[in-house]
Amino acid sequence: MSGLGDWTPETLGVPGEVRPVVTAPESVLSRAGTEVDPTAPETVRLAADLIATMRVSPGCVGLAAPQIGVSAQVFAVDVTGHAKAVTLHGVFVLCNARVVEATRWKAAREGCMSVPDLTGDVKRASRLVVEGELPGTGRTVRLTTDAFEARALQHEIDHCAGKLFLDRVAGAHAVHQRKVYL
Repeated sequence: MSGLGDWTPETLGVPGEVRPVVTAPESVLSRAGTEVDPTAPETVRLAADLIATMRVSPGCVGLAAPQIGVSAQVFAVDVTGHAKAVTLHGVFVLCNARVVEATRWKAAREGCMSVPDLTGDVKRASRLVVEGELPGTGRTVRLTTDAFEARALQHEIDHCAGKLFLDRVAGAHAVHQRKVYL
């Protein structure tokens, strides 16, 4: 179990389709996704669709299958270029991911494409170890990360478990109207 390599849908020759992003209170967002076979063609297609949708969504650093209406444990992350990112693994997709180790908990503001009008202060681990499987090959990888990428991974793993960031805020005082910058 090592690094991610250069996995993208393009390396497997799978074109991605941009899919609509569902918003709360859609029921798919509050159901735990099912585990997937990472080698199945439909999983590889789903991975490609997640990346394609993420790439056309301004400011998006992660997207999970439930956010495009699919109750499955698959998500894409790419924090490249984000000001708060320290460790960068580039663009990647993980299937059936789970947190192995979480330390150094810190609160920070989060937003979500599925909750477009709100942000919230969420306490998450700023040092993280995650295991998951790569679509296409099914190879198990172990990813160690920190800071913003760790937060993004936890956010997407939560989506796969049927949780929104709103489920993690300390209370109403920690929910804020999203600021719009012109």
